[in-house]
Amino acid sequence: MGVSMRSFILGLVMSVLIASATAVGSAEARPDRLTIGLLPGESAPTVMRLNEPLRAYLEKRLGLPVELVVGANYAATGEALRFGHLDIAYLGPVTYILQSRRVKLEPFARPTHAGVGPTFQAVVIVPTDSPAQSLADLKGAQVAFGDPASTSGTWVPRYMLLEAGLVSGRDYTLRVLGAHDAVAMAVANHKAGAGGLSMPIYNRLLSEQKLEAGSTRLLAASPPIPEYMWTFREGLDPAFKEEVRQAFLDVTDPDALKVFRAEAFIPAVDSDVDRVRSWIEAIAKANPDAIPVP
Repeated sequence: MGVSMRSFILGLVMSVLIASATAVGSAEARPDRLTIGLLPGESAPTVMRLNEPLRAYLEKRLGLPVELVVGANYAATGEALRFGHLDIAYLGPVTYILQSRRVKLEPFARPTHAGVGPTFQAVVIVPTDSPAQSLADLKGAQVAFGDPASTSGTWVPRYMLLEAGLVSGRDYTLRVLGAHDAVAMAVANHKAGAGGLSMPIYNRLLSEQKLEAGSTRLLAASPPIPEYMWTFREGLDPAFKEEVRQAFLDVTDPDALKVFRAEAFIPAVDSDVDRVRSWIEAIAKANPDAIPVP
């Protein structure tokens, strides 16, 4: 074999080896930490405190550092997951739906509750002395909402009002306050005629005496809403995903489950939030200009 042929074969072999090494290197390995994104439904310190038991459980179970990151707003958390700055995130149905239009996300777990399964509710509240006795009575009122991408803090209360014949921008003024607790306080202090927020958060604010008893009353509760979903970013190591998935499905620690009011976590899939997709479409059709879909 001539020198030129040997050189050609050697070059070919080296090219194959380099290509193989590049392919292996491009596949993600098990990360050295797990970064978890959380939505700012309440103040960041409150969200961090409530989720600390779960963080500690995952750190022990997975054997690596686990970091909690609370987004500046709902869109920021969704975008951080979309662009790979987070490994997993706990996304409400609306935030998940909006981000999954742009990138392939994988929901893998959701909380389930005694008596109601993997659902929760939103409420519309008013000051105790409000004359309103039904949602229809809020025509002409200023209604406070949370983050524009919040399921129970904006979209479901808007759907409830739509079902009562009220369209935002036409029949009531929509006021965005960013967080559930801010909505409750605005209503309690007569700075809004009504407000929409998560029922679990409303009940906790009352039980923890952060919201004065008797300052507000519940005007209406929503139909069951599909629960939030723990969601993987695109490209995460498949073997590590299975570790994380199983860690969630195996949670039995009451402290880790407490913030979710959950009996356990169960598997989640994309179609679990189809009901919310139909509600978003109905609201957008009624008034596409009143806080457009992000």
